[in-house]
Amino acid sequence: MGLRSTHLPGRDAGQNVRKLVVNPVPDALVCPLFNMSGHTVFRSVPASIVLSVALGFLVFAGPAASQELPDTPAASKTDRIHLGDLVDVDFVGSFEYDWRGGLTSDGYLDGLERAERPAFALCNTEAEAAAAVVKQFAYFLRDPKVIVRIIDRSNRALAYVNGAVKVPQRFQLRRTASLLELIVLSGGITDSSAGKIVIFRPPNVSCGVGGRSPDPEKAVPRRIEVLIADLLGGKAEANPKVLSGDIVNVVEAPPVFVMGDVAAPRRMNLTPDLTLSRAIASAGGISNSFSGQKARIHRRGPDPKVLEVDLRKLMEKKIGDPQLEPYDVIQVEQEGVKAQKLAPVAEPLGDGKDLSKLPLRIVD
Repeated sequence: MGLRSTHLPGRDAGQNVRKLVVNPVPDALVCPLFNMSGHTVFRSVPASIVLSVALGFLVFAGPAASQELPDTPAASKTDRIHLGDLVDVDFVGSFEYDWRGGLTSDGYLDGLERAERPAFALCNTEAEAAAAVVKQFAYFLRDPKVIVRIIDRSNRALAYVNGAVKVPQRFQLRRTASLLELIVLSGGITDSSAGKIVIFRPPNVSCGVGGRSPDPEKAVPRRIEVLIADLLGGKAEANPKVLSGDIVNVVEAPPVFVMGDVAAPRRMNLTPDLTLSRAIASAGGISNSFSGQKARIHRRGPDPKVLEVDLRKLMEKKIGDPQLEPYDVIQVEQEGVKAQKLAPVAEPLGDGKDLSKLPLRIVD
């Protein structure tokens, strides 16, 4: 249907009344079309088709001015800019001063041109870094609006988990992670642990408590010790956040070695209550060829020495049961074998792992 207006004479002289007149829509419209030869011709097209095409165009095209871009994720309020991050600085409404780059070793935005002074950003949040940029550009820009985003965190210092875990690993931390989470991701703690975890935190590498120092000249490494019993017991203070650059060592118990006239010569982990008799029992006990003589404890250290123990008197409880110390080598005397004055050769300690060759895992 069509709409048009017309003027009608009113009841009073000199007055006109505007009346809305409704006209029916014609069944067909004459539209210009192009034929195969490129000439314009006019054809009668059903009005319903013309209206359908027009409405479809309005629906799908829509008013461009009213369209809005989807909201971008809100800037992180907790994540901080680290050395190695790729940072984007966006001046709203202008691209002349936009910048993208990293940080200098001192923590300033490296190469941000036209700034009055370098803008410090290390260990700042995105909002704090934006405020620092605004401060430097406010000398010649009127009320600049700046947005700072961390767009790449892949070059941050790695965190390491090593020692008495099933799968020692390197971790690229793109978010905060707790000690327990990384221990679980490393397969859990093995039986060779000494019951303690040590976190070594290098100075001026990470951002967080005990990380970046306000005065780099006074920065010192930090050592954090955690008891495994407290960690597994759910104590909050025993589950600190692990920062980029941290080295987590699940301390392995030092070994002792039992060899000679025992059923199963072996290496075992030293526990606080491990004595000579318990070590021999753990090695399967004395074999059938035992002549009831002596055991020698080869004790290493700054002052190496050899302790001789009469095993028969020990079994009769006529003498005390010696407490073992780290890296002791116990040699149970064998019949017909001459006693050694030096410690027997034991298996090498540790596997000499290079931390840089550990498998890498991303935590995001």
